[in-house]
Amino acid sequence: MKSAPPAIASNTLPKCLFVSSYHKGYAWSDGVEAGLRSTLQGKCELRQFDMNTKRRKSNADKRAAALEAHAIIKAWQPNVMITADDNAARYLIKLYYRDRDTPFVFCGVNWTVSEYGFPYRNVTGIVEIAPIRPMLKRALKMTGNARRAFYLGAETLTETKNLKQFQKIAQELGIALDHALVPTIEEWTQAYRAAQAYDFVILGSKGGINDWDDHQAEQAVLASTKCLSATNHDWMMRFAILGVTKVPREHGEWAAKSALRIIDGMRPLDIPIISNSRRDL
Repeated sequence: MKSAPPAIASNTLPKCLFVSSYHKGYAWSDGVEAGLRSTLQGKCELRQFDMNTKRRKSNADKRAAALEAHAIIKAWQPNVMITADDNAARYLIKLYYRDRDTPFVFCGVNWTVSEYGFPYRNVTGIVEIAPIRPMLKRALKMTGNARRAFYLGAETLTETKNLKQFQKIAQELGIALDHALVPTIEEWTQAYRAAQAYDFVILGSKGGINDWDDHQAEQAVLASTKCLSATNHDWMMRFAILGVTKVPREHGEWAAKSALRIIDGMRPLDIPIISNSRRDL
């Protein structure tokens, strides 16, 4: 049974508030936003709040950003909320809106929603699943079934979750996987050099390395590379040889279409939570 959204005057657009966990200029977030805006254009009044939690990474900072978003929601009273990535789910939806009246559509939550207790009656969304197995199988084929790999990423919640999935699938494929999650570009370049002793290197995201410098990373890659490097992230392809990457626009487009369905009267609980299906090679 559908429940009608709040009445909307015929001469006004419904209100959609988009809360991004990260910041403009972060490639994944920009791709999600592009898909969202292109789908919602002319169909709702869209406002955006960026939590900036790739740069402001303490729990206190994340809670403060979520509280600021909560205040915007209370003041503006959007017809539907759209969020991107884990920190908005953890610090905003879970803390303030579990089974409340405000409808939410999330996107970009990594791997599983079990830690947030989704679905709630007012929440649906799309889960972000990286194409790890296809990438690792291709890397094995390109390296003659080599069995020692090294994962290098930023010291963030997202990369911690990604690493756990890589470890699980690598074990299933018989790959011994070592790793480093680092906070600075200097530590990244040092770890990249050390990783050349392995059969191949997996490059996680640079997002969350606040002093990241593309030129410094490129110089380290050009000077040090002796083995295959692979990534699931489009924005890391300039540093890698092989890419099997996710498509952020898919998340934005799906979230926007689901938000419009909710505006039309569908309950979030009646929209199944799905995972992404598109990838680029």
